[in-house]
Amino acid sequence: MRQFFAAVWLCAATVHAAAADMIERVASPDGHIVLELAQKLDAAGKRALSYNVRYDGETVIRDSLLELRLDNHLSENAMALPVDHHARWFENLRVTGVHRARHDSTWTPVTGERTHIRDHYEALTVDLVKDDNPTYKLSVEVRAYDAGVALRFAFPENEKGTYYRIIGEDTEFALPAGTRAWFHGWAQGPYQLMPLSNWPDQAERPLTLQLPNGLSVALLEGQMVDYARTKFKLSPDKPDTIVTAMHDPADLVSPFATPWRGIMIARRPGQLIENNDFILNLNAPSRIADTSWIKPGKIMRVMSLTTKDAKANIDFAARHKLQYVLFDFKWYGNAFSFDADATKVAIPDFDLPGIIAYAKSKGIGVWLYVNQQGLMAQGDTLFQTYRDWGVAGVKFGFVQVGSHRWTTWLEKTIQQAAAANIMVNIHDDWRPTGEQRTWPNLLTAEGIRGNEEMPDATHNTVLPFVRYLAGAADYTICYYDPRIRTTHAHQLALAVVYYSPLQTLYWYDTPDRSHDEPELAFWDRIPTTWDETRVLDGAPGRDVTIARRKGDEWFVGSITNNDARRIPLRFDFLPKGKRYEATIYADDPAAPTRTKVGIHTRTVDAATVLQLDLPASGGQALWLRPL
Repeated sequence: MRQFFAAVWLCAATVHAAAADMIERVASPDGHIVLELAQKLDAAGKRALSYNVRYDGETVIRDSLLELRLDNHLSENAMALPVDHHARWFENLRVTGVHRARHDSTWTPVTGERTHIRDHYEALTVDLVKDDNPTYKLSVEVRAYDAGVALRFAFPENEKGTYYRIIGEDTEFALPAGTRAWFHGWAQGPYQLMPLSNWPDQAERPLTLQLPNGLSVALLEGQMVDYARTKFKLSPDKPDTIVTAMHDPADLVSPFATPWRGIMIARRPGQLIENNDFILNLNAPSRIADTSWIKPGKIMRVMSLTTKDAKANIDFAARHKLQYVLFDFKWYGNAFSFDADATKVAIPDFDLPGIIAYAKSKGIGVWLYVNQQGLMAQGDTLFQTYRDWGVAGVKFGFVQVGSHRWTTWLEKTIQQAAAANIMVNIHDDWRPTGEQRTWPNLLTAEGIRGNEEMPDATHNTVLPFVRYLAGAADYTICYYDPRIRTTHAHQLALAVVYYSPLQTLYWYDTPDRSHDEPELAFWDRIPTTWDETRVLDGAPGRDVTIARRKGDEWFVGSITNNDARRIPLRFDFLPKGKRYEATIYADDPAAPTRTKVGIHTRTVDAATVLQLDLPASGGQALWLRPL
């Protein structure tokens, strides 16, 4: 990780009188976003923390409560300390200081959607102490970026050694009336555009909102690595108000900080995608010194676990320029049993050492699936064993998520894999919160309704504006399976639209289903990490067009929802005065192949505008190389 430039500026602390109201403001570097943090006295003389957010003077978040619920009475009693009996834990906090800072640096991700990421923000920290129990101190930390704002609570080391039990977090997001949310109740669930009323369940994060003033807003959770997951619920007594909802209590030892609560803001929906490194910047830099072994690539799953089929898949992968194959569920027996040994093959006709050697001879790496039971029982030595075998990565399967216990277990397991130079893909309901910056061996994760469930095209157009704000996702793209509910050109384009440095292709497919159709050349050529990413057009639930650059070549993916659509594709993202040959892969009923994808080429430059005619559930994929 290289640091190109960093500048930090601090001002002197300002101490406020105990009884006075406190109002502090922090603005984004470009001045468009302003967060106001306040502490005021209520009619009973109790203090309350609140905040609001505006964008170019327009309301994004109305005055909203900041509060934690803690129950430390067992620790306090055990250590003969005063027991806190306040109805609201923050009601007796007194401001002791206010600090401001400015940060501007640039870092290079190991894998990513752009070569360099700028970490540029204005910071505000307000220090507080309980006026009747000075051993309890905390700070409210705020960062204001051009892409949005984030805040969290930080607790310094407690001089009396008290342990902290956070039983609830009541951070509010009071939205303008008429706001609608892309609600989804679990990480692999479907999406519904709903008002802020009558939700059937708590909403998953990120949660993308459409404000009546036209702004797009996303609520995110950052650096959730030692805490319980928080989703979003509706306030029972405040209209148009969302409140954080912790999965279960978090038992913590100071010093610690709660996860960041992020609020991304954009004039157009595509800016949310272009600014999705926001969540990465809320996490610590890489803790892996040598990252040369972390190699992104394309991968396919071996559907039938026999030596013959494994070699057939390896041959197909080599022919179509994939980098990896995955041996999935049950290769080591009943993966749901703690009695299964994830270091022993349980299938008679499956010569894993010979398969790994054959794959290596073809330039193909091997990934293995391991269920949570195996990771728990053998995690201390398992990854070293796989490293000795020559295995490149491990897919974690059926992991439990949400609780403080399973959060810390999973973070530790990612680190154990890193210590053995093993890359990681986490499947099922878990979602990243930016920790892939700290542990870049975490290449991708599921937490998405992808082609395991075969969603429709409208769902596919929502995902970039919601799930992918949290980071790379393993959608498990298919091509030949008859259950696909989109066109084949739509599936081709997904490899551009959806970012994953470990991109799964041909998920339910087998080599014998393929006729090596000519359009597969698009997937053969496409990389999985990028130097530049541009969102050219789109809105969730309607359509999306994304262009990505690797070196001097561009790849463009455009998809529509369940409706046919004509999309003007402007090439003004290309350098002026330079011509490119565009190879276009489009749905074509007259194409001679069973997949009905036509291929044609034309010359384009920065002034070119193409009309993309997309059929219902369709798409187009384009490869641009300079002439």
